[in-house]
Amino acid sequence: MGLERLARSLGWDGTDWALLQQALTHRSFSADHNERLEFLGDAVLNLCVSRWLMQRLPQASEGELSRTRANLVREQSLHHIALGLGLPGLLRLGEGEKKSGGQQRPSMLADALEAVLGAVFLHMGFAAVEQLVQRLFAQVDLSTSAQTHAKDPKTRLQELLQGRYLALPHYELQEVRGADHQQLFVVQCTLQTPPLQAKGQGPSRKAAEQQAAEQLLEQLQQHGQWQAKTKQRRATTAVSVRTGRAPTAPLQGKGKKRPGSTGKGWVA
Repeated sequence: MGLERLARSLGWDGTDWALLQQALTHRSFSADHNERLEFLGDAVLNLCVSRWLMQRLPQASEGELSRTRANLVREQSLHHIALGLGLPGLLRLGEGEKKSGGQQRPSMLADALEAVLGAVFLHMGFAAVEQLVQRLFAQVDLSTSAQTHAKDPKTRLQELLQGRYLALPHYELQEVRGADHQQLFVVQCTLQTPPLQAKGQGPSRKAAEQQAAEQLLEQLQQHGQWQAKTKQRRATTAVSVRTGRAPTAPLQGKGKKRPGSTGKGWVA
């Protein structure tokens, strides 16, 4: 009965119940679990929210759009939506997960919601899942959404690198420890420039990635001298492009500052 009620909320057409059940199945319950659907749903959700924000916030900058999207798709927001859809009572979990309260765990419910969105996309197409996402987020106040949640470490690290035209960080899952109902994820985050690495741990892959990003932000605070050289090279390159010739000496304090630059080291 609960699955049928969820199907009505999703606009599910009443066929292929196995796919919808798979989206609600944790790896502790069956080998036919929802992790691949979660992977797909995460990408679909980000695309749907991005398109929606482009339409709703035509004057917003790229940075504002990114921050608003990050706020909308963070674990806390997805957990709230999952509760509204009644997912806790529908999750299929192994006995260990049930005993540890996995059906109420925010990270697990957020993952299940992404898996459900992946299933809707596979079963009914992009138009259907986009309409669903817009309906689920319809009550969000976008005028304050970007400010209601502090930037998470991954967002801060990405914006820091983008502001300096550097390659984005690479996150790699290195290890998963523990039993299915009490897993610990280990993720390594790698930067090309400057060449740095850091590892993070957490109860979910996303949490581990956030910790790794936080570790790298702390390392970058120690690279003030490297940053100064980067600024000098960028200023030199800018003059070369404008004039068509290389400057004879490094620029000191000339040119426009990049928006958001503080000149106080790596992390603003």
